[in-house]
Amino acid sequence: MKAYVVGGAVRDALLGRPVQDRDWVVVGATPQEMLARGFRPVGKDFPVFLHPDSGEEYALARTERKSGHGYHGFVCHAAPDVTLEEDLARRDLTINAIARREDGSLVDPYGGVADLAAKRFRHVSPAFAEDPLRILRVARFSARFTDFSLAPETLALMRAMVAAGEVDHLVAERVWQELARGLMEERPSRMIGCLRECGALARILPELDRLFGVPQPARHHPEGDAGTHVLQVIDHAAQARLPLAGRWACLLHDLGKADTPAATLPHHYGHEQRSAEIAQAVSERLRAPVECRDLAVMLAREHGVLARADELRPETMTKLLERCDGLRRPARFELMLEAAACDHRGRDATAAGEWAPAGRWRRALAALRAVDAGAIARACADKAQIPARVHEARVAAVRAALAG
Repeated sequence: MKAYVVGGAVRDALLGRPVQDRDWVVVGATPQEMLARGFRPVGKDFPVFLHPDSGEEYALARTERKSGHGYHGFVCHAAPDVTLEEDLARRDLTINAIARREDGSLVDPYGGVADLAAKRFRHVSPAFAEDPLRILRVARFSARFTDFSLAPETLALMRAMVAAGEVDHLVAERVWQELARGLMEERPSRMIGCLRECGALARILPELDRLFGVPQPARHHPEGDAGTHVLQVIDHAAQARLPLAGRWACLLHDLGKADTPAATLPHHYGHEQRSAEIAQAVSERLRAPVECRDLAVMLAREHGVLARADELRPETMTKLLERCDGLRRPARFELMLEAAACDHRGRDATAAGEWAPAGRWRRALAALRAVDAGAIARACADKAQIPARVHEARVAAVRAALAG
């Protein structure tokens, strides 16, 4: 029985990146031997065990055979006679198919070290095509390793997989998981770019794919392309370190622009409501968490109004704050402002510093929250008038706060 560190831990150590978790592969052992050594079984589809002391995962060396479509369409074979090289051969990219012995020496049968040096994503074998989730993983790696490029032969294989319909068999939960992880990387625009280049974006996020080539006013983006604008916005969201809900909202905020009538282009008057409807549908289809869905819908619906804070009457601002539940959810409203600021920076590459409308909205919200609704209710003889009196007081408070 021999154990080797494999995968991301070896790759990241060779790149000088922090190593978060270590995964091990065990060659020459049976499940019974692992149990006898005190390992705890956790694998459902194949034998994976937790080390009794470190808690790290140890998987028995295995091979995989395609048996159907999608991520679960595999038959796994784990046995003592499966070699390390056979186990590494089933992995996606060569940079993830490097193993390290306990003495620190490397086992690199597929040229992963050379591909790390060349900053290249290259598939290990034609078996890459058997798992469509690998397309999403490569796209996610593109967002993390921002100076790596995709080998032409791997891109060609990914395109063939999309053409064969493999991506259509991915379940929503796995698509969401990979998209969410990619959005949290350094340059999420590279993930979208990779998906678009191989054709997968049109299958998993067709609403976003439709934005590319849709013109915008030149002042919004030098290329005049709504899709390119979204890529810039999500990269600004990453630079601002927005949480996942904010980045998801930035990704979906402009989807309605693809439905703009040709006669009005490059302007997109009133696209916000349609963008909100599509953001809702996309979030539900991919089963995004509620907080991601709600913020995406809210930003899509409101981002145009938020940017015009200087033009709005106190009454209009108060209604928006109430509509967005800013009184009870001030942190969510603040996150929407931060996402809207990223939208602004995605339209103006020279923008720097505080986004001016945000300060005005914060003052308005603070004024609203300072209104004592309980005191107004107690002083109101006609209880049916309480909502109107509270609203009037809030409008007055916003007017005073913005006039000062």
